[in-house]
Amino acid sequence: MHPAPSVILFTVLSGMGFGLLAFLGLGAAQPLGLAAFLLWGLGYALAVGGLLASTFHLGNPQRALRAFTQWRTSWLSREGWTSVLTLLLLAPVALAAIFGGLLPPMFGATGAAMALLTVYCTSMIYAQLRTVPRWNHWTTPALFMCFALTGGAMLSGHNGAGAILALLLGGLLVFAFRRGDGAFADAGSTIGTATGLAGQVRQVAPPHTSENYLMKEMIYRVGRKHSRRLRIIAVLFASLLPAAIQLFVPPLPVVMGFAALLHLIGAFAARWLFFAEAEHVVGLYYDARPAAASIS
Repeated sequence: MHPAPSVILFTVLSGMGFGLLAFLGLGAAQPLGLAAFLLWGLGYALAVGGLLASTFHLGNPQRALRAFTQWRTSWLSREGWTSVLTLLLLAPVALAAIFGGLLPPMFGATGAAMALLTVYCTSMIYAQLRTVPRWNHWTTPALFMCFALTGGAMLSGHNGAGAILALLLGGLLVFAFRRGDGAFADAGSTIGTATGLAGQVRQVAPPHTSENYLMKEMIYRVGRKHSRRLRIIAVLFASLLPAAIQLFVPPLPVVMGFAALLHLIGAFAARWLFFAEAEHVVGLYYDARPAAASIS
C-alpha cells in the first residue's frame, strides 16, 4: 500500500494524542493551572492535528462531513463520531483542571473510554480489510492500542507504566512483523483467484498500458534491505530506548521529553512500514506483488 504522509501523520499523532487524553481523563495525572493547560493542550493538539492531517488524503476534503452519515457500516465514520464525542466529553474536565478545579471521576473516565474506543475504530479501518492479509489480524488493533497507551503513559509522566508498555510494544512489533511476512501466502490468494480463472494462470500482457489509481495506491515496493533497517529502527526507537531511559535515567522533564521524542520517531518508522509492507490482493491481478520485488 502507498504510505501516504498524511495518513501516517494522522494515525501516529492522533493515536498518541488520544492515548494522552485517556490517561488524563482517568486521573493518572492531575495537573492544575498552567501545567494542566500545557498537558491537556498537548493532548488536544496531537489528537486534533492528527485528525486534520487525515483530510489531506481525501480526494475532496469539503465532503469530509459526509463520512459521519455512514456510522452503521463504516469504521471511518465511527471513528469520526467517537473522536468528536471524546473531545467534547473531556473539554469540561480539561477546563476545570486549567481553572484549578476537578470534576467527579465519572466525567473523565467516560471521556477516557471514548478516547480508547476512537483508537480502536481507527485500527479497525485497516484490520477489517480481508484484501490486505497483513492487516486482517488481531495484531493491528493491538498495535494501535499499544502505541496509544505507551505514548500516553510517557507524556503523562507514568514512567513505570510507560517502560512496561514500551517493552510490550516491542515484542508485539516483532511478532507482527514475523506473522505479517507469511500472511499473504497463508491467505491462499493467487492470480487465479484474483482473475476468477481456473487452473494455472499466468499473465501474458499487462491489464493497462499505463499506471492507474489502483496501482498507485494499492501497490508499493519496498526493498528487504530497507525494510529490515526500518524494522530495527522501529523496535529500537519506539520500544527499547524509551524503556531503558524510563527505567534507568532520573525522571527529569527534559530526559522524559527526549524519550517521548525517540518513541515518536520509532512510531513513524513502524507506521510507514505498516503501510509500505502491506500487500493488497489487487497486486496479483497486475502481476506486481511487492514481495516479489523486495527480494532483489
